Amino acid sequence: MNEEDIRAADQRLNAVLKAYPALVIAVSGGIDSLTLATIAHRQLPAAPLMVHALSPAVPAAATARVQELSAREGWNLEEIEAGEFEDPDYRANPYNRCYFCKSNLYRAIRTLSDDQIASGANLDDLSDYRPGLIAASEQNVVHPFVEARINKATIRELARRYHLDAYADLPAQPCLASRVETGVPIRPHDMFFIDTLENALHRILGELATIRVRVRLNGVFVELGEVPDSKTNAGVCDRAREICQNAGYHFMGITAYRQGSAFVNKAAV
Repeated sequence: MNEEDIRAADQRLNAVLKAYPALVIAVSGGIDSLTLATIAHRQLPAAPLMVHALSPAVPAAATARVQELSAREGWNLEEIEAGEFEDPDYRANPYNRCYFCKSNLYRAIRTLSDDQIASGANLDDLSDYRPGLIAASEQNVVHPFVEARINKATIRELARRYHLDAYADLPAQPCLASRVETGVPIRPHDMFFIDTLENALHRILGELATIRVRVRLNGVFVELGEVPDSKTNAGVCDRAREICQNAGYHFMGITAYRQGSAFVNKAAV
């Protein structure tokens, strides 16, 4: 993508943002919402309210990124508990679990402000099954990146343009509940286990490695975006097996990363 294209995308996004008198931005800690929040805070005359949900399903590293960037940029940040773990529909982990998650999140945000809620959803998200977007539509949440016709690759370039280089290459990191096979109940201690194991493996493979710890009915699988050399692969296996055994989980092995592989579609439920 050339500089002219990035500048044009930046201009479109700023025009979209400035069309709203006041914004509340849901900041998950991923590259999309971090970039949106940074640009909105720097460019809008009225500083938006940033809201980050503290939850067992939110990786600790994501919360740390939000807190770090908030301190650096001077955001008006509110940390809340969305309460999704109090919702039996969410905990049951149906195929549309994300609908219940986002419904709880946006209701919780609405208790803080009547201003327009915005999310970091982008054009690429529209091509995937995203029940959370249904919840957003029901609660009048807007998606500035979508309105500005911006996809994930362009967000990464915008992040660099706004000197967010430390975050620009972060791999996609959906919530920890997305690692649990559809129909397997969502439990806080599983979230803690997943986060612990993924963090341990990131220390071996690097922060930018794509790692998914999948909790399935028959045990735990580790999915890797790239196959490491045999020595490193053995180290990953040994560490994963150790952590699984200590936490009472059955380690099934390492497989190739497949996006959304823990998801069972509606027809299969």
